[in-house]
Amino acid sequence: MQESPMRTLAIVAGCALALWSSAATAQPKPVTLEYFSWSIFRITAPSGEVILTNPFVTNPDSPVKVADFPKVDGIVVADGHRDEVGSTDEIAIATGAKIITSFEMYSVWFEPRKVPLPQVLRSGPGDTNMIGSVKIRNVTSVHGSGTSDKTDGGQAMGFFITFADGFTVYFAGSTDTTLDMTMWGKKFKPDVAILCLSGGRDPADLVEQARLLSTDNPNLHTVIPHHVRLQPPPGAHSAADVEAAFKASGLPITVIKPEFNKVYELKKS
Repeated sequence: MQESPMRTLAIVAGCALALWSSAATAQPKPVTLEYFSWSIFRITAPSGEVILTNPFVTNPDSPVKVADFPKVDGIVVADGHRDEVGSTDEIAIATGAKIITSFEMYSVWFEPRKVPLPQVLRSGPGDTNMIGSVKIRNVTSVHGSGTSDKTDGGQAMGFFITFADGFTVYFAGSTDTTLDMTMWGKKFKPDVAILCLSGGRDPADLVEQARLLSTDNPNLHTVIPHHVRLQPPPGAHSAADVEAAFKASGLPITVIKPEFNKVYELKKS
């Protein structure tokens, strides 16, 4: 039996409406973040690019190894210190990942370790690199950069990592508080800030950094401390201390206390 033209039109219209409704209700994929101890974060773009920070997989608490990172597209290296550069060379050679680091770090660290030059995006503060659709802007870091080989690792850096939809994560490296953060807040408008809580840092310092990064920036709603030990030594500050400092400050910011291997979905508040 032949379908009537009107019935066929109704079926087509119904299918089109269903597809439109599905598309209208579909949620965009979020940026995801995973924490692997110390300052190792794996950040995955909605489009699939994987960015790794400071892969110090041999840290005292580390339950991970190089082989646990089979896909990496970009690695940001904040400075030449052992806990920042970590096993970047091994992971880059195994995966083909591009390394964003200083000019000096290639010659004193990565070239001797046989990392191919095309994989090392030698750059400094003010430079921008693309890893697929992910834009990574280097900024200064108030911190040292000497390597364990007793060589100069060049300028320490932080990174503003911006995804295709504009969502931006600031990975601060190990910087101290700097008034430059006021300018960066205005210019880059980060949604998430991953800030350093190493040995002698005061949680109140992270609150002040968040204040500066919030200058003319209504987007900053999440702070994540890094250099946090999975097994903190006696007297060490913890992510809970950071959370308490932010609650006392009254700033409308959520502190994520990163848990090992947990997947966090990051999106606009």
